[in-house]
Amino acid sequence: TLDLSVLFKFRPDVTHEHKQTFVAELKKLKSLPCVKDGRLIVGGPSVTDPIERSKGFEIALVSYHEGREALAEYQTSDEHHRVTSTYMFPYKEDLMRFDFEVDQEDEHMCSFPVLNSA
Repeated sequence: TLDLSVLFKFRPDVTHEHKQTFVAELKKLKSLPCVKDGRLIVGGPSVTDPIERSKGFEIALVSYHEGREALAEYQTSDEHHRVTSTYMFPYKEDLMRFDFEVDQEDEHMCSFPVLNSA
C-alpha cells in the first residue's frame, strides 16, 4: 500500500467558501478506482497546538493506493486534474506532498471495516 499525504496552504485572499468547495471536490476523488477501497480522507483546519507548528497549512489529504501505478493513475486522472487546476493551483500559496510505502508489518493498520449505511 502507498500512502499519499498532501498539505495545502492557500493565499490569504482565498475565501472560506472556496476552501469548502475545494474540500468537497477533493472528497469526490475517493470514488476513483485507483484509490484503495475508497480510502481518501480530507481534513482541516488544523487543530495543532500551538497552531504555528502547522506552518500555515490549512487542509490535509491522506489517500491509500495499491502501488505506484495506482498512485500515478490517480494523479493523472481527469478528475484529479479538474479539481487541482480549478480549485487549488490558481489559489495556492504552498503545497507539501509526501508519499511512502507502508511496511508489510504495518499493512494491517491500513485496513478499515466497511460500514453499512443502513
